[in-house]
Amino acid sequence: MNNKFRGSTQKELIERKQSLFSKYSRLFLGSKSFAAFLKFELITVFFSWVPGATGLFFRKLFYPFLFEKVGKGVVFGRNITLRHPHKVCLGDYSFIDDNVVLDAKGEENEGIRVGENVFIGCNSILSCKGGSIFLGDYCNISANCSLLSETEISLGKYCFLAGQCYLVAGGNHSFDDISVPIMFQPSYTKGGIKIDQDVWLGAGVIVLDGISIGKGSVIGAGSVVKESLPEYSVAVGVPAQKIKDRREKEEKGKE
Repeated sequence: MNNKFRGSTQKELIERKQSLFSKYSRLFLGSKSFAAFLKFELITVFFSWVPGATGLFFRKLFYPFLFEKVGKGVVFGRNITLRHPHKVCLGDYSFIDDNVVLDAKGEENEGIRVGENVFIGCNSILSCKGGSIFLGDYCNISANCSLLSETEISLGKYCFLAGQCYLVAGGNHSFDDISVPIMFQPSYTKGGIKIDQDVWLGAGVIVLDGISIGKGSVIGAGSVVKESLPEYSVAVGVPAQKIKDRREKEEKGKE
């Protein structure tokens, strides 16, 4: 597989001699525009923390000005962290719970694309390091999940991630040169993560880079997916191993 080397945002910020304002604008806004900075600051300072129905009302009113696109009926919880929100699209009736991170940073990526009727639970992190994240319609991301993308993470319709799942597309570091700290050596990817529709990941599942999981699969709690899985797999363990095909029962019934 053709691995592509990438540098980290942290490395770029350390190496570049920039003012504090420039670094802040680059990290949070992806824009040097003072007007964009002022809009971001005013909206987040005054409305991000407001509790209850009052907060929901004002965020519904003002938050769409920060994003690339916001559909109708989108709900924004409290204390959402936004980075490069101009590259985030939210479909109709999506729900973004409290303390969620939507980080679409990167210069050439598509950012974060969220379909319709998607739920993103509290404290979950969707973070791009130059990559993109795509969530299909009706996806459900439970609390405390992390989706980290240097290339692409794609979830089809009706995917359900239980709490504390961890998906990482990229983030593998070269460590050949012992004279250079590992964090400053190149990172490489294996092609991202593709999860087809109607997949259920149990609590604490880890999915590594370069993995595809076929339609209708179920992954047991605490499993580590290191190899791709075909459609309708039931897999458990570290590493995750297929133990069943969900279609077997249906086929036996027809006999």
